[in-house]
Amino acid sequence: MRHKKKCVGIHELYSKSPEKADFLLWGREINPSSRRGFLKKSGLLALTGFLGSQIPFADNMPGGLIPAALANSDEPFRIPGKHPELIVLNDRPVNAETPPHLLDDPITPAERLFIRNNGLPPENIAVGAWLLEIGGESASSTQQFSLEDLKNTFSPYTYQLLVECGGNGRNEFYPPARGNQWTLGAVGCPEWTGVRLRDVLRAVGIKDDAVYIGYYGRDTHLSGDPRKRPISRGVPIAKAMEKETLIAWAMNGQDIPLMNGYPLRLVCGGWPGSTSGKWLEKIVIRNKVHDGPKMTGFSYRVPCRPVAPGSEIAVEDMCIIESMPVKSLITYPRSGAMINEGEKLKVRGHAWAGDLVVQAMDISYDFGVTWQSCKLQPPRNRTAWQHWNVEIDFPGKGYYEVWARATDSAGKMQPMVVPGWNPKGYLNNACHRIAVKVV
Repeated sequence: MRHKKKCVGIHELYSKSPEKADFLLWGREINPSSRRGFLKKSGLLALTGFLGSQIPFADNMPGGLIPAALANSDEPFRIPGKHPELIVLNDRPVNAETPPHLLDDPITPAERLFIRNNGLPPENIAVGAWLLEIGGESASSTQQFSLEDLKNTFSPYTYQLLVECGGNGRNEFYPPARGNQWTLGAVGCPEWTGVRLRDVLRAVGIKDDAVYIGYYGRDTHLSGDPRKRPISRGVPIAKAMEKETLIAWAMNGQDIPLMNGYPLRLVCGGWPGSTSGKWLEKIVIRNKVHDGPKMTGFSYRVPCRPVAPGSEIAVEDMCIIESMPVKSLITYPRSGAMINEGEKLKVRGHAWAGDLVVQAMDISYDFGVTWQSCKLQPPRNRTAWQHWNVEIDFPGKGYYEVWARATDSAGKMQPMVVPGWNPKGYLNNACHRIAVKVV
């Protein structure tokens, strides 16, 4: 008797055979013109076993298209290893953000950390053969380290470090800025384990003229041209030498997820996430500001002085983003909460301030006319976010908005409206707000 093979959904398929399900990452979209995928011909052959039938015209199938039998499903598609509610903004390269209510944990779980990629992750990673090269014109020598070398030669450290995309909040700028239209979820604060970058740099030797470091990853340029790098950024030597700047191999005690840089990455907490290079294979010590891809032009730069929205700005009038601005997020409740009259509402979230600390946290439910102080916890370590909570007693029935506002240790506070427009839509730290209805 012949048994019919069952057509499985993505979740079930991935749980049974992750290696065969990797090509199903973007299979929810049936229209080939609206989503570019990574499905290869070899993946199509593997799919036949799950479809229970051959695909006679497989050679004619557009690259990246998922068979409708699997794509046309009521199950939400998901990135393997990530929460199914992550919002995918782009799939080539992969970019996905986390809704605020999924960031409620004090330490961001790996499955809930956003993804911001500029190229395609490396394939067929051989961890035992992975090498990190340290060199550059301001290095006293050039050396290579395996992962085992790093673990056995240098002391390991674990810090909770905040990583936020410089374009987090870009969708609120007007005129609109090009790029992924992040709302609020391109941020997270996991625990990272690795060695201090400064210890490795000192082992190689740092010349007196060193001013910057730059990184290179093993991700592939979208064009497929091996001579091109999708991104190669860096930080001033002072930031590189901070004790919290890590060459990390673990997140929350486990391997770093592939989409977040497995098996090795740089973590420069409190600065734009683009400085925390993923799939790390080379670091150069420079005698000038690093000039790799996305370090020049308008990339990760804002006007040195305020400009009118929509202004044309010369490249020489743009300054490199360094420490991220003070910001906060409401993680509970979700926007749209309903409570009964006379009931107090518990509200909580996180706040952060780049290289600084948050010294005050306040909320308002009357559109910023009055503010109520929150209980604010200190950071676990430098450049970690800080947790806050408060109880609100609303004066009566009706529609309210809860606004959250943090103030940093330099006295700067979040604006209530979108701050300084810039052509790339960076550094939006306007107050987060949620809707609440009292009935």
